[in-house]
Amino acid sequence: MVKIDAKKLKSLFVKFFEQKAHKSIPNVSLIPHEDPTVLFTTAGMHPLVPFLLGQPHPLGKRLVNVQKCLRTDDIEYVGDTAHLTFFEMLGYWSLGDYFKKEAIEMSFEFLTNKKWLGLDKKKIFVTVFAGDKDAPADEESAKTWQSLGIPKNRIFYLPKKDNWWGPAGETGPCGPDTEMFYDTGKKPHGKDCKPGDSCGKFIEIGNDVFMEYNKIADGKFEKLKQKNVDFGMGLERTTAALENKDNVYDIEILKPIFDKIKNIADIDEPTEDEKRSIRIITDHMRAATFVLAENIEPSNKYHGYVLRRLIRRSIRHGRLIGIQKNFLEQVAEVVVKIYKDEYTHLQEKKNFVMGELREEELKFSKTLSEGLKKFNQIAVQKKFIDGKDAFLLFQSFGFPIETTKELAKENGVTVDEKGFEEEFRKHQELSRVGAEKKFKGGLADTSEKTIRLHTATHLLNEAIRRVLKRKDIVQKGSNITSERLRFDFNFERKLTEKEIKEIENLVNEQIRKGLKVERLDTTFGEAKKMGAQAEFEQKYGEKVSVYKIGNFSIEVCGGPHVKNTNELSKFKIVKEESVAAGIRRIKAILE
Repeated sequence: MVKIDAKKLKSLFVKFFEQKAHKSIPNVSLIPHEDPTVLFTTAGMHPLVPFLLGQPHPLGKRLVNVQKCLRTDDIEYVGDTAHLTFFEMLGYWSLGDYFKKEAIEMSFEFLTNKKWLGLDKKKIFVTVFAGDKDAPADEESAKTWQSLGIPKNRIFYLPKKDNWWGPAGETGPCGPDTEMFYDTGKKPHGKDCKPGDSCGKFIEIGNDVFMEYNKIADGKFEKLKQKNVDFGMGLERTTAALENKDNVYDIEILKPIFDKIKNIADIDEPTEDEKRSIRIITDHMRAATFVLAENIEPSNKYHGYVLRRLIRRSIRHGRLIGIQKNFLEQVAEVVVKIYKDEYTHLQEKKNFVMGELREEELKFSKTLSEGLKKFNQIAVQKKFIDGKDAFLLFQSFGFPIETTKELAKENGVTVDEKGFEEEFRKHQELSRVGAEKKFKGGLADTSEKTIRLHTATHLLNEAIRRVLKRKDIVQKGSNITSERLRFDFNFERKLTEKEIKEIENLVNEQIRKGLKVERLDTTFGEAKKMGAQAEFEQKYGEKVSVYKIGNFSIEVCGGPHVKNTNELSKFKIVKEESVAAGIRRIKAILE
């Protein structure tokens, strides 16, 4: 077994695929600014949505990267040996270039060749799509694996719920996948154990998704014109296999966090319950540190709600293992130390991160013990937590509904979630279910309305600078749906009614002119020389797409956009407000 740490694995992965003519693309923000359908970047494919749907990528058809991701779908499983909310994903893509055979061959070479990972071929197991009424069994993938020396008894045909990706929404690109597993040699839990089971014997180390279908509105599947490959390899799980560790929390990038929590709790040999709590805190505090470094504050809405949930769950599990003092900053210090060289923004935002953790910990610590008393009182008396009680625990004691559910499960009582949601709506707050409906995950909205509003955002961006006569004004965030656009920018005061009207008029003037929207692929350096505005404080790849709207606007952007501004209707600003110190927000529509 080759022992390769996480840093080395990332380096080898990118190097291998660069040698296979793939171009490296940047690790983007954890907040997907161009995709209003998701709260966080859950996979490396997020910034590639327009290109997966057919738009040419400036770097070509073969891409590779390492992407930081956050998923909360399996948060209730965090605490076992494998699940994480924050993780890094190694990915490579073919955008209409090679397909199944070539992708599987490359994946296998990287996994097993001694020059790269050198995993034992005899311990590689794979799964493929079994087929159903919508699509046939993926025999091409199975035959390719056999040609590489994987015998039939190590190839498992599984149904759509296991070996089919997407669509993330009701419609969109999707297709079968083939997953790669490594036999850890551990004794399985239970008699029946195969790849994909949670029996503890097999660990997933890679997944090739073959986007060859498009699910349409009537529920049918049609073949895509552009077939794509989307590969994902979880850094932490694969590193655990390479380091011959039983669980991801023992690898070199997570163990220092785990050990720090043990030290704070003064625990030498943790019990299984204590291990679970320490793992939850390890994962959640790593995730929270990265989210905070994106300038997200704990709140009861959207990103802030997820962040608050991670922090408060960490505090509660800290109490379960005997930590009565404030401790989150100490844990975050370790996270920053581990990642500061690679993710320099963690060090740059450290004061903000620590300040927000301190404030949130003080808030929740004050009410946690009283809230627990109230919960126990209700649980003993009623043996049931109704909607009003669940909302009381949220409103008066700061318990997210997930905390109440977790406590209820531990105490063998049930929670009326629907009743809680009703109470939440009455108080005009964003409920968890509401958030899931708004941020349901998946491919960005590429409807005609959204594309038009996206293009209008470029006009707004430039109009603000011209009307306010400030070249230092830059975009600080955006969120675009099919109904409206939301645009954040740096400015220290409220805009006057006159300024708002002038901005609105200037945008509408460009719409009436019928300006041509042109796309140019160039280097980031050349784009800056051309005067192009660059979105956010992010890293850019070797080449970027620049969109020029007449002689009015020029901006680095991924797209998609309309061809001419005459495709837009009348632009109207509906709200201007403050969202943070020195940051203003404009909401607008196309009438």
